[in-house]
Amino acid sequence: MNAQPPISMRPGAQPPEQVAFHRRELNVILSLYGRMVAAGEWRDYGISHLRDVAVFSVFRRTAENPLYRIEKRPKLRNKQGLYAVIGMDGQVLKRGHELKTVLRVLERKLIRSVE
Repeated sequence: MNAQPPISMRPGAQPPEQVAFHRRELNVILSLYGRMVAAGEWRDYGISHLRDVAVFSVFRRTAENPLYRIEKRPKLRNKQGLYAVIGMDGQVLKRGHELKTVLRVLERKLIRSVE
């Protein structure tokens, strides 16, 4: 049979767009993640790269819903900000243009857990 190649392999076809975290962004997120694991607060994570959003989900246990989601939404770059931290209940805890600034909401929780 003469099967057609997938769209992404056809000459001149553009691959489907996907939002992803860059290396610098992952370094910042994983640095915080490592400190929270050392404090006993977090135990697992998952990363999703979707069409409109990249999500770094943080879990206390693997089988649970995520405690927090760190999202990158390029479409909101000029509006509310590219990054957001979302709680377990879906509430936006912090939104902004700078990843380190947005992650401070989680660093405050690290300081409380260490004291």
